Amino acid sequence: MVEAVQGTGVVVTGAGGGIGAALARRFAAEGARVVVNDLDGERAKAVADEIGGIAVPGDASAVVGAARDALGGTVDIYCANAGLGSGGSEAAGEQVWAQAWDVNVMAHVRAAEALIPGWLERGSGRFVSTVSAAGLLTMIGAAPYSVTKHGAYAFAEWLSLTYRHRGIKVHAICPQGVRTDMLAATGSAGDLVLQPTAIEPDAVADALMAGIEAERFLILPHPEVAGYYQHRATEPDRWLTTMNHIQQKWEAGE
Repeated sequence: MVEAVQGTGVVVTGAGGGIGAALARRFAAEGARVVVNDLDGERAKAVADEIGGIAVPGDASAVVGAARDALGGTVDIYCANAGLGSGGSEAAGEQVWAQAWDVNVMAHVRAAEALIPGWLERGSGRFVSTVSAAGLLTMIGAAPYSVTKHGAYAFAEWLSLTYRHRGIKVHAICPQGVRTDMLAATGSAGDLVLQPTAIEPDAVADALMAGIEAERFLILPHPEVAGYYQHRATEPDRWLTTMNHIQQKWEAGE
């Protein structure tokens, strides 16, 4: 059992399936009281019923108040997991870009705005951001997703460096491919880049629990991402050339 999780009040957004449902199940198994949030109320209720949690359906951007009430007044751990896997290029369209920013970045900002004052007052709180390896690296064929996931990672990083001395813990989960509906929706780009090393959602939950125990900010369910991230930072032109070769392979349909 993860001591830091036992008895806590946890909120997981986008928890009707995929990574979110796996996180909700694992938190419940570790002895937490779990609010399951999802836009799809039926899916949220199904997961909540399964784990003995509380379903609070609705937009992740506005769930904090209702979730806090459902937990008796206190949220100890907030998992900003809901996300959009928006594909496309710079020409994806203003609405696509705006929706990606709103869900993948601003929902995290709004949750933090609602939670941080209370956490600072009591000197504790834990914010978990489901980012993606795309937030450290990139993803071919998905400019809105890649750019906004970079934003989500940057915001989690900023929260950590700003508040860690005041008792607030922050974790950024950055997996590559995970066998979820979102991965299936990536089409041929996902088949080329993500499917070969895709993991199950439960493996992401395992990695998060290990990260919480170690009080580690950056959580990499695919450990090899650390090497890619280092390569990107130290040899950017070589890294971009490698990624461009993958882009060309995708365009050629190989």
